[in-house]
Amino acid sequence: MRMRHKPWADDYLAENSHIVISDPSQYKGKWHSVFGNDNPIHIEVGTGKGQFISGMALQHPDVNYIGIELFKSVIVTAVDKVKQSEAPNVKLLNINADMLSDVFAEGEIERVYLNFSDPWPKKRHEKRRLTNHAFLQKYEQVLGGKGAIHFKTDNRGLFEYSLTSFSEYGLVLTFVSLDLHQSDFEGNVMTEYEEKFAAKGQPIYRVEAEWRN
Repeated sequence: MRMRHKPWADDYLAENSHIVISDPSQYKGKWHSVFGNDNPIHIEVGTGKGQFISGMALQHPDVNYIGIELFKSVIVTAVDKVKQSEAPNVKLLNINADMLSDVFAEGEIERVYLNFSDPWPKKRHEKRRLTNHAFLQKYEQVLGGKGAIHFKTDNRGLFEYSLTSFSEYGLVLTFVSLDLHQSDFEGNVMTEYEEKFAAKGQPIYRVEAEWRN
């Protein structure tokens, strides 16, 4: 999907530096000081327009949330969602997922959310999938070899690939749903994509995978 360029995005992000942290590497190992508390920190990799992370922050005020989004044309909408929610426990980072270990210390994060990630269906693009072993290694580092990944998608192929990838990496699958909205799962916060797909009757796949050292 082509992203529409927004020439005002840089200025808007700078104006909202209390939400979008401009130099996140300076807080590596010190993210609790940013939030002013010792609550657990959860991150969403590929936060998109921010509906999920804003909703989670309101639902769980005792957890700190950090949304990571590469595209400035998208993260500006996430800024609006965070501002509208008035949730004090959300920050956003305009960085590539490759930079996780540059931004977070080992074990600083307790949970990683991956929601409706780009499936990158072609074999030659496998390394770009956010559930590829290379990315799992990055998550493992910031999670300190413990904690969990919560993954949702509408793409059956990516879901099956991810289940295999998690299992081969040594993660324990603690929750698997082939149709989340028809399950008894409680507390689900939908993303914008999820609302669209669910309205069409498409099943939503979800898995929770944990490190158990």
